[in-house]
Amino acid sequence: MSGILAGLGCGVGLFLVWWSCWVPPERPVGIASRRRRRLADDLVAAGYEAVRPRTIVGLAAATTACTFLAAYAMSSVPAIAVCFAVIAGWAPVAFVRGRARRRRVRLRDVWPDVVDNVTSAVRAGMALPEALAQLAVRGPEEMRPAFAAFAHDYRTTGRFNDCLDLLKTRLGDPVGDRLVESLRIAREVGGSDLGRLLRTLSAFLREDARTRSELEARQTWTVNAARLAAAAPWLVLALLSTRPESVAAYATRTGTVVLVAGAAVSVVAYRLMTRIGRLPEEERVLR
Repeated sequence: MSGILAGLGCGVGLFLVWWSCWVPPERPVGIASRRRRRLADDLVAAGYEAVRPRTIVGLAAATTACTFLAAYAMSSVPAIAVCFAVIAGWAPVAFVRGRARRRRVRLRDVWPDVVDNVTSAVRAGMALPEALAQLAVRGPEEMRPAFAAFAHDYRTTGRFNDCLDLLKTRLGDPVGDRLVESLRIAREVGGSDLGRLLRTLSAFLREDARTRSELEARQTWTVNAARLAAAAPWLVLALLSTRPESVAAYATRTGTVVLVAGAAVSVVAYRLMTRIGRLPEEERVLR
């Protein structure tokens, strides 16, 4: 009996040693998961932390259904109703992304001040939790709620790492991720290079904000003109839908083909415009 147990234990040990030599493959992230994560990041960046992505999806579905019923009641043409229903269904997502984009632009100019405040606090000898908590009073106005919540969490639990994870979630920004991870490493392993690292980060953020501002100022009129060109045909279609003789032309099979082709061209052209004119965005690799 003892020999069986010894052999079994040796076999299990050899299997565990063999298993530890192989790194399990990472599970690929699906398209739906990436889009859900992007929508969640946009909600945080837009200031809607309490809203779930499924809420926006449900709102988009409800908007699509209501718009389809209203457009079909007015025109009695399914193709026209479907076109406007798809446009209306995309409106909630577009609103969230637009608000998130505008808020990121505003925060881009205040992140260097946040890093400078933390650098000054560290040089003054303050502890890292206190350096972050004081931003609830001295930091930029839009950043204060997140750091006030961090201060409350730290006073309640005293767990610095857990509070940093919650702060990263509330900020939802790549710069915030870098700042948080720098402070985490400094807290765990120490080091005298934290001040120099933060000063370098602040200088890089100011240079990046200045460069992006110049590029966005030069391309704004081009992007707005392209958006107007993509929306103009559908505004004209909305006006034509008020005339019965115009609606009758789209009730035929040829009219449906024209609408489908126009929708496809509009989507492809808009996607190409956004892809060509989009500035590279920093991803949250330290989430």
